[in-house]
Amino acid sequence: MGTVSRRGFLRISGAGLAMAYLSGCDLGGSSSAAAEALGAAFAQPINDLDPHGPSSVDESTLLACRLIYDTPTRRTDAGIEPSLAKSWRQLDELTWELSLREDVEFHDGSKLAARDLRASLLRVRDADTAQSALWTTVEDVTVDGEHTVRISTTEPLGTMPVNLSLLFVLPADQLDSPDFFRQPVGSGPFRVTSFTPALGLNLEPAKTYWGELAKVNQVNLPYIPETSSQITSLRTGELDLLWPIPPDQLAAFDGADNVEVHTVPSYVYYFTWFNCARKPFTDPRVRRAMWHAADVAGIVRNLFGKGAEVMTAPIPKTVFGYAEQPAYQHDPELAKRELASAGYPNGFRTSLMWFDTTGPLARQLAEALISEWAKVGITVEPQSLEKADWLDRLNALDWDMELQTNTVTTGDADFTLGRLYHSEAERLGYRNERLDQLLRTASRVSDQDQRERLYAQACGLVWDDAAGIFPAALNSSYGVRSGVHGFVPAPSNQPDLRPVTLSG
Repeated sequence: MGTVSRRGFLRISGAGLAMAYLSGCDLGGSSSAAAEALGAAFAQPINDLDPHGPSSVDESTLLACRLIYDTPTRRTDAGIEPSLAKSWRQLDELTWELSLREDVEFHDGSKLAARDLRASLLRVRDADTAQSALWTTVEDVTVDGEHTVRISTTEPLGTMPVNLSLLFVLPADQLDSPDFFRQPVGSGPFRVTSFTPALGLNLEPAKTYWGELAKVNQVNLPYIPETSSQITSLRTGELDLLWPIPPDQLAAFDGADNVEVHTVPSYVYYFTWFNCARKPFTDPRVRRAMWHAADVAGIVRNLFGKGAEVMTAPIPKTVFGYAEQPAYQHDPELAKRELASAGYPNGFRTSLMWFDTTGPLARQLAEALISEWAKVGITVEPQSLEKADWLDRLNALDWDMELQTNTVTTGDADFTLGRLYHSEAERLGYRNERLDQLLRTASRVSDQDQRERLYAQACGLVWDDAAGIFPAALNSSYGVRSGVHGFVPAPSNQPDLRPVTLSG
C-alpha cells in the first residue's frame, strides 16, 4: 500500500467503522484514492435495495435507491421535473403517455427501454406494499416502440407525475433473479460494488450515467449503530457526512472547527393518532380535549430545540398541499370542560403505544404528553413495544392511541392525506365523508392549483376533527466535514451526492 493521508488512515483504521464492513471497502492503495472516497453515514441501517418491496418507503432504502436507480420524474425545489421521461401528457382522463430518454443505459451496459418501465410499474402495483397504494387504479401499461409508454387507469389519476417520482425503474429481464438485489443493476448515478444488509453499502460512479456524473471516486455508506460513535467518527474524520443528527446531540458540535451543521426543514414529522373507532375517542370533544390539555409547543421547544418546529397542519410545511391551521391553545381548564361535556368529568384511563426507534426522543415525547394528560385526570398507560409488535397492533387497530413519525415520501399531500385518512384506508378508525370527497377529487385532477386548494381544505378537516395530535415537524441536521464541497442538504433525507467533492 502506498502512502496514505491522515484522512485515509482514519477512515481505514478508525474504530467507529465495523471491520467486517471495511474488509469489503475498496479504499485503494494511493492517497488520492482514499481522499476521493466519500464516507457518509445515515442514522438508519440499509437493510434492502428492493425499491418495490416491503422496505420501499423506509428512509434508508429510499436513500440508497435514489443513488442506484432512476425514476421517470423527480421532485426538485422547482417542482416535478423530467428524469428518465423527457415528457409526459394526459391523452384523456384515463390515459397518460410518457416519452422516455433514448440515451439511458443500465450499469451492465444494456439499454433502458419502455418495457423496463412497464415491468417495474406492474411489479410495484402488485407488490402489496405502501407504494402499491399509489398505483391501485392502474389497469394496464402498454409500450409503443422502445421509448413510449402509455398508462391506463380505471379512474382519473391526477397524481401521476408526482407518483412517477417514486417509481424506480429496473431491468425487466432481471427482476425475477433471486440474487438481483444483493448487487442490483440500476440506471442511476452510482453503481453497487458491494452490499451487506444492515452493515454497509459501497458505491462507485456510473460512468455511463446520462446526467451529471459524480465527482468522487466512491461512496461508502456504513451503518454505525451508536449515536456517540457516529459523532466521534465524523469529528475524527472517519466520516465526511452524517445525518440526521438527533436534536439532543447538536450541542456536541458547538465550537467544532472541522464540522459544520446544516439544518433544513424535512418531510418527517411526529403524530399521535387516536383510534377514532374506540371509545372515548369516537367523540371529537375528547380528542380536542387531549390536545388542549397538552402544552405541545412547550414540549417541542424543550425537547427538540432547533431540531424541530411545532406543526401548524397535519402535514409539514415542506409538503405540497400544506395549509396553516389555527393552533390548539394549551388550556387545561377548557380541556376539563370538554371532557365533562363528553361525559368524562373525572377523566378516564387509556393507553399510548410507540416504538423507541420511530424517531429521535420518541420515549421522552411520549412521557411528556402522558404527564400533561395526567394533570386533567386522564391516566395513560405507556406501552413501549418492539417495532414488529407495534406494527401488528397498528394494522389490526388494536390500540387506543399511538405515537410515531411519518415521512411524506413524495413531498405531496396525497402520499399522506390521501393514503392514510380516506375512510377506505381504515388506518385509525376515522371517517369523514366530506374529507373522502376532497381527497378523491384531489387525486383525480391534474391541475396543480386546484389540487393545492383541495388539500388545504383537507388539512382543515383533519385538524378540526382532531383525528390526531401533530406536535413536531422534524428538521434534518447534516454534519458536514470542512473538506466537503458542493453538498446540498435535502428535506427528504435523500441528498444528491453527485456534486460533492473532497479536499484535505
